[in-house]
Amino acid sequence: MTASVPVALSGRRPVLADALVRRRSLAIDAALVLTGALLVALLAQVEIPLPIVPITGQTLGVLIVGAALGSRRGAAVLTTYMLAGLAGAPVFAGFTGSLAAVATPSFGFILGFIPAAFLAGWFAERAWDRRPYLAMVGFVAASVVPFLVGVPYMACILNVVMGAGMDLPAIVSVGVTPFIAGGLVKAAIAAVLIPVAWRAVRRVDEER
Repeated sequence: MTASVPVALSGRRPVLADALVRRRSLAIDAALVLTGALLVALLAQVEIPLPIVPITGQTLGVLIVGAALGSRRGAAVLTTYMLAGLAGAPVFAGFTGSLAAVATPSFGFILGFIPAAFLAGWFAERAWDRRPYLAMVGFVAASVVPFLVGVPYMACILNVVMGAGMDLPAIVSVGVTPFIAGGLVKAAIAAVLIPVAWRAVRRVDEER
């Protein structure tokens, strides 16, 4: 048991970062946020190109940083990541980044990563991330969120800005269907990694 970690921090259960980094300060939180943004940026380069929106490792990064850092810091990570990319840092898929990304069909998914990370962190703050089956449920739920933002955004860019004239089945075929299997795999990976990390933390605490 991680007895030395407070049972609740700001009305929530401690997340993995709270167990690993016992001291809290703005500087430490900022360092965690920047580290999380770097992780998402690196995973964004794990890419399977598709005609409109590529399959990337970003969602895995979203789930991991959300669960490990909690809802607020997780959302801060993805906000930092998005702003860095819009400022020109090559953090988006394919080492891209510019304000012009706003006009691309995939940008809505980047927007959706922010509430997705928050939700993954919200579940973690209720200890769902400590058991694989509960973690899987929470991570699948969080993985759906980017589509709720990204698919309507993509449809708007394709049809209103680019004049593609795509109907709903066509939008679903390019913006949803290709990502279902990969999304489940990434949720499963996170649902294994985070509980394993918790077991390692508990083992270290027990040996102290």
